[in-house]
Amino acid sequence: MSESALLFLELGGLIVVLGLMARIAVGWKLSPIPLYLIAGLALGEGGLVPIVTSESFIAIGADLGLIILLLMLGLEYTGSELVSSMRTTGTFGLVDLVLNYLPGLAAGLVLGFGLTPSLFLGGITYISSSGVAAKLIEDLGWVGNRETPFVLSTLVFEDLAMAVILPILGAIAVGATVGGAVVSAAGALAVVIVIVAVASRHGDRLSSLAFSSSDEVNLLTVLGITLVVAGVSERLHVSAAVGAFLVGIGVSGEAAHRTRVLLSPLRDLFAAVFFIFFGLRTDPAILPGVALAVIGLSLVTGATKLVTAQWMGRQRGIGPRGRWRAGAALFARGEFSIVIAGLALTAGAPAEMTALATGYVLVMATSGPILARTLDR
Repeated sequence: MSESALLFLELGGLIVVLGLMARIAVGWKLSPIPLYLIAGLALGEGGLVPIVTSESFIAIGADLGLIILLLMLGLEYTGSELVSSMRTTGTFGLVDLVLNYLPGLAAGLVLGFGLTPSLFLGGITYISSSGVAAKLIEDLGWVGNRETPFVLSTLVFEDLAMAVILPILGAIAVGATVGGAVVSAAGALAVVIVIVAVASRHGDRLSSLAFSSSDEVNLLTVLGITLVVAGVSERLHVSAAVGAFLVGIGVSGEAAHRTRVLLSPLRDLFAAVFFIFFGLRTDPAILPGVALAVIGLSLVTGATKLVTAQWMGRQRGIGPRGRWRAGAALFARGEFSIVIAGLALTAGAPAEMTALATGYVLVMATSGPILARTLDR
């Protein structure tokens, strides 16, 4: 059989598997991320049906998935919303960062991964899944609840924090010195400030000038600009994900809404490929050896998210049930945690750590929605 025929067969089978996983997730009312990771474990080396021919092609699709995922995340926020969020959530956001970053950092050091992989593990345990939280708020009818603005502002702060943290980790991943990592972070922070300032004042006007009435033109324009910015970011040792996120922030108003509609199908496809590819790169044989660490880290960081929500909610006068709902919404880790784990893999993190990250996201992305639905009842 020719190589192209094998390529089409593997890709077709992979997409069918993704569709099956998505169908199961919809039926169970869970995030599909854990199921995509399980599918990747089953199709990778050491799995049930290893993929051979199309792995390099899937790797490119995974990179595109990451870029589109972060672009769409940036489109969710306007410059004025980001400025307002930073003003109202600054102290709370820093407490959230400290309480949820340190457990991962400490766990990495205790497990003997070394300082650099432990820095990545701290990022994995810190950031909540914006995708899972937004879907829970919508599905459970929490949009009008008093705690929802607090949850959303916390997610915005975390995403902005990652716009600074990711360049540091990305610089470390490509072998930069500590000084180089600091320079990358300072540059990224300066770019974030400039883009947020411009977007908050002139975002709608600039977006209306750049966009046309043709969806085809808009799709090609946004996707092309995003890929160019992502490529330039990589050349400057700044994560391509950060570049894509900043492009999303820069698009505002009706242009942002139309872009979300146009890119949603592409995001769903390539983001699924991104998650399954991470599963492909994880050896399932290592998972039993890190099971106790996964359980312990999940319990500790699940508790720290709930404690964070309790304290911050009490400061804002939110009632007990609202504080528990806020904690449940912030509980799950997902897309950004896998992004950081992928950078750790590039930086040469031990296989045990990537297996730990996979198991951790499997547990947290599954238990978060279950906890939220239990509290809702």
